Amino acid sequence: MNPSTLLLITGCSALAAGVSASVYVLAATPSTVAPALGERGRRRRAALQAKGTFVRIEPLIRQVSGWLASFQLPKQRARLEELLRSSGYVLGATPDELLAMMLLSGIGAGCLSVVITIATVYSTQTWFLIALFAGFWVPYLQIVETIKLRRKSVNRGLPPAIDLVSLCIGAGTDFPSAVRFVIAEIVNEQDPTREEFAHILQLLEVGHTRAHALGLFAERVPTEAVRDFVGAVVQAEEKGTPLAEALEIQARMLRMRRSVSAEEAAARAAVMLIGPLMLQLCAILLILFGPFLINGLGF
Repeated sequence: MNPSTLLLITGCSALAAGVSASVYVLAATPSTVAPALGERGRRRRAALQAKGTFVRIEPLIRQVSGWLASFQLPKQRARLEELLRSSGYVLGATPDELLAMMLLSGIGAGCLSVVITIATVYSTQTWFLIALFAGFWVPYLQIVETIKLRRKSVNRGLPPAIDLVSLCIGAGTDFPSAVRFVIAEIVNEQDPTREEFAHILQLLEVGHTRAHALGLFAERVPTEAVRDFVGAVVQAEEKGTPLAEALEIQARMLRMRRSVSAEEAAARAAVMLIGPLMLQLCAILLILFGPFLINGLGF
């Protein structure tokens, strides 16, 4: 028998044995229960109602997360929980479910690389390891990117929201009523600013202090704009400063900061365009003078 054929048969047999053992272990392990309460539960229900790819693989994710729950990984789970909280609980996932998605993504990418490279001259083992590593980190990187976009959206929506809170308090309403008015004015239910203010209102309604609710907001979205807003509200409450006036000043400062950031971004863009423009100029010169250079060299 051809050695390459024998190697292929051996590899397929080992893969089949591994898949069979994995299926047996997963079948013997009870799956985790889907989150149903709080913001995580709301996100999970919305993800299941969307009828996307997640709906089809959600039972498998819970099955794998039930197996991963038996491992003692407190630090890793705490880190992933912090990431999920900052991302607004994407898909309503738990830390174990995120680990399961990373594991399944890595295995899927590795198997896909084997299928693609099995008929090529490249080393299947090398590409399998590369794809396995890259696929494993894809869900994690997506969570990190979601956090960046969420923080950017909150920074953009915070100044007008602060203005509305300031106007409402200046008109005689209390802080929870002002926050409720801001939530009603933001039409998009998926807007991160609306979600954060809704979470603040929920904490205030169940009895948490204003400082505690805003402090959790600053932990979920640790940007400079949010920290300044939380600090201004807490300081005004502690020192007895009129809250409407403090919020009006805070909103004005945030707008000025955004203007400065936009000017800095425009200045950086002008510098970054120099490289592409030089490449274009070189390409144009090569197209124009290339034929004369070739003729001059006698080719």
